[in-house]
Amino acid sequence: MNKVWYGERAKLGVLGGGQLGRMLIQVAMNYDVHVYAMDSSKTAPCARLAYDFVEGDIQSYEDVVAFGEDKDVITVEIEHVNVDALEFLEKKGVKVFPQPSILRLIQDKGLQKQFYREHGIPTSDFYLIENLSELANYESKLPFVQKLRKGGYDGKGVKLISSVAQLQEGFDNPSLIEDKIDFIKELSVIVARNEQGEISAFPVVECEFNEQLNLVEFLFSPADIPSAIEKKAVQLGEQVIKALNLTGLLAVELFLTKEGELLVNEVAPRTHNSGHHTIECNFVSQFEQHMRAILGLPLGNTELRTAGVMVNLIGEDGHAGHARYEGLEEVMKMKGVYVHLYGKQETKPGRKMGHVTIIDSTLEEAKEKARKVQQLIKVIA
Repeated sequence: MNKVWYGERAKLGVLGGGQLGRMLIQVAMNYDVHVYAMDSSKTAPCARLAYDFVEGDIQSYEDVVAFGEDKDVITVEIEHVNVDALEFLEKKGVKVFPQPSILRLIQDKGLQKQFYREHGIPTSDFYLIENLSELANYESKLPFVQKLRKGGYDGKGVKLISSVAQLQEGFDNPSLIEDKIDFIKELSVIVARNEQGEISAFPVVECEFNEQLNLVEFLFSPADIPSAIEKKAVQLGEQVIKALNLTGLLAVELFLTKEGELLVNEVAPRTHNSGHHTIECNFVSQFEQHMRAILGLPLGNTELRTAGVMVNLIGEDGHAGHARYEGLEEVMKMKGVYVHLYGKQETKPGRKMGHVTIIDSTLEEAKEKARKVQQLIKVIA
């Protein structure tokens, strides 16, 4: 992809116009890389920043082909895209990263789990079912987690089934059920691989979830884990990206059990919420690393520059409509606090509207400041 740098600028297309695409565009501007984006909403976060923005349906075969046929490289900021169209474009000579075959696998959580089993990648025990009536066959496995095989995103499509009475509350769709893991920490490692096969991993981070929304509430970097666990987690991330033969970025979500075992929960073949802190905390951000990987460029230095905490800004309960940010000016007065608003005009309960990264000399100091930040900023209508 040297032509990116030598006059004949490559066209980089992004399917999806959300905040992940927006932050990719922001870093691409530093390298004078032109990013084209497509989304169904004219007010999507990418719309005002993209070199060119197209209103279209990323799940439509015709829309994806029309958007991608004149691009050199196509990438995604969400997995739920039309894979048939991407396979067609790939055959026509357009580079598609992550590769369509990987997207097809990731779109189906059942296939994803089977892939782990076939490649010796540690994961929780699981069973595949077709409909609600089959849930009763697994009463002896309670408690367990039911996940829709397709379509789940940001905590949607996941249910914890803890009792016999809750069996009738499950999804009546093709699903997987898996053991409820008694973990002590939820971790994430982001790994990149370019076309030349060069692989580089970011330091492991620790995620603290909002149980009601099933979304990351806080992210801590570095993770408070022994060096042996850190090394094992990075090796596991590299094992997964090699097994997939993926070009681009891969976020690998992990459970750390009480026995010190690491299990792969899920993966995302794109930039990820668990990597937002890298903009301030690491020498290279996940967004620049993804750009480098898919354009066939050398990967950047993933080492930490400073400890940090990332706080997601989530739409408040009871508020839907034009977004307002309460407490923003107070937060802006604080040292080491970096605000990222996603440009979403409308808020609603549980919607990701932005994030804040807090850096400090120690992780404990950053955590203390992050709790204050979360209390101060409210996304309201």
